Amino acid sequence: MNKTRPDPNSGSPFDEGLAQGVLRYLRCTACGAPQTLTRAVCARCGGHSLQWRDAGGAGTVYASTVVHIASSDEFRALLPYTLVLVDLEEGPRVMGHGTPGLAIGARVQARIQTHAGRPVPAFEPKTEGTR
Repeated sequence: MNKTRPDPNSGSPFDEGLAQGVLRYLRCTACGAPQTLTRAVCARCGGHSLQWRDAGGAGTVYASTVVHIASSDEFRALLPYTLVLVDLEEGPRVMGHGTPGLAIGARVQARIQTHAGRPVPAFEPKTEGTR
C-alpha cells in the first residue's frame, strides 16, 4: 500500500493539523496540484501519490458571506458570523470563519480558533510583518 495515500479509516491529517494550530492540504507528487479534501486520487491527473503539507496560512479572500441562521445550536451564539473561502498562497482553497467586513480580494492570514471544543480555521486581515 502507498504510504502517502490517505487512509479513510484513520483520523484526518487536516483535523490533526488544526489541533496542532496548522492548516494542512494535499499536494500531488506527480503533477503538483494542491487538493483541499482528503482523497486517494489527484483531482487533476488521477495520480495516487498525494502528500500532506503544512500551509503558511496567508491567502486572498475568494468569496465571503454573512450567516444569519445557525446550522446548529453550537453556532447560534456567534450569529451573525462571516464565512470566507480563501485561496491560500500554496494553491488550495479553504473555508473558514472570517473577521466581519472581509471583502473579496482582501489579503488574509489564518489562525486556528476553538469553537464548541473543536479547532476551526479563521481568517483575519493580513498586516505587515505576518507571514
